[in-house]
Amino acid sequence: MASDSQFDLRPATPADRDSIIALIDRVYREYGDRICLDDADADLLDISASYREFGGEFVVLANDDEVVGTHAVRETEQPGVCTFRRLYLESDLRGGDWGARLMEWAVEWSKTRGFERVEFWSDTRFERAHRFFQRLGFTQSGSVRHLDDGWEPYSEFFFFRDLSS
Repeated sequence: MASDSQFDLRPATPADRDSIIALIDRVYREYGDRICLDDADADLLDISASYREFGGEFVVLANDDEVVGTHAVRETEQPGVCTFRRLYLESDLRGGDWGARLMEWAVEWSKTRGFERVEFWSDTRFERAHRFFQRLGFTQSGSVRHLDDGWEPYSEFFFFRDLSS
């Protein structure tokens, strides 16, 4: 694994697109799935239009030109509420500090822009991530949604956190 000094946390650029897609596809394949750019993952084709034009941001954790992590924040239709999306890390970086650093970035970014609450959905298969979210103060509500906009049907759990705490 590379040292922390070799990583750069920065806003995603159009040049990162293929590397972002490849990273997320690798993670999906760990769970027997694959990326679906025609539907569920179409937001990755134009990050600016999908995030920045909706009052959000998408960042990458990069080692030179290789994207090894991602995270994104986007406004929702509810005033004062944002959603977190696209938290992915290469497998050898999971369980270390980078997941927490990406989440800290997203929480701080959201607070400085006046958001009061974060809500997001997470694939039910990402059990390790769910424990991680709960350690960071996010609550799993018990709500589950079932989707079929990818290559394989999947389900997601709903998480939330009040940003005033």
